[in-house]
Amino acid sequence: MPFLQHFGLNDYPFGLTPNPRLFFPSEQAQALLDALAFAITRGDGLLKVVGEVGSGKTLLCRMLLERLRAQPVNTAYFNAPIAMTGAQLPHLVAREFGLDPQDVVDPLRELRRFLLDEHAQGRRNVLIIDEAQALGVEGLEAVRLLSNLETDTDKLLQIVLFGQAELDQLLRRRDLRQMAQRLSFSFTTKPFSDMSTAAYVRFRLERCAGIGMARAVFSPAALRHLAKTSGGLPRIVNRLADKALLAAYAEDAAIVEPRHIRAALRETPDLRRGWRTLWCRIGLA
Repeated sequence: MPFLQHFGLNDYPFGLTPNPRLFFPSEQAQALLDALAFAITRGDGLLKVVGEVGSGKTLLCRMLLERLRAQPVNTAYFNAPIAMTGAQLPHLVAREFGLDPQDVVDPLRELRRFLLDEHAQGRRNVLIIDEAQALGVEGLEAVRLLSNLETDTDKLLQIVLFGQAELDQLLRRRDLRQMAQRLSFSFTTKPFSDMSTAAYVRFRLERCAGIGMARAVFSPAALRHLAKTSGGLPRIVNRLADKALLAAYAEDAAIVEPRHIRAALRETPDLRRGWRTLWCRIGLA
């Protein structure tokens, strides 16, 4: 396509769909993945990762799943669940593990049998829930009950919760204090620094560049402006960088400059209205 050819690219570098091929191995992301993998290997039962909207939690989920697939681990994953009852969750988890629960009255019994069989064969069982805050109070209490599945020495089901700040708010409720007390580790994703934002943009451009076509596409000044305007949140970086490329292409400019970042912000009204509030929320104002 002419747009991609203009910048020497084979693919779009700033799509909003989480793409493991474009995962940026920042120091923070690598440390978080290493810590999660270690905690799972050690047998910890309940883990939590919380971060701002657009901070890359779903892509971290997928990278964790890729790591676990290389090990003797059964994984169940679901994204953006809705509030559910304590009876619904065990049935859904069983199906994610590939079961078809025949006992609709007590799917937990069939799930426990499966987990025991897998444990006896030396395989761990890990449940990963993205957007866990959407489960609501009853759904989170059901998660706690699932975390009770264990032998005398080991957890039968290890659970990793990814969620927004609302998840922490829920876990501060008195009626969820038992679950909060069971958390082995709590991690927080943080925005990129200005330097990491620039490295992230360059990394994605290089991953999508044609053979022998890698070159500077964003000027240093544009990268600095992008870092400040986006607050270092990957999703916002992607939205603004993509629109800035379009603005530069429309001018037939080979390099993205600060004016193209400003044009991208003008074309993104929701960010233009809320960027100062965002800065305050993530501690950059």
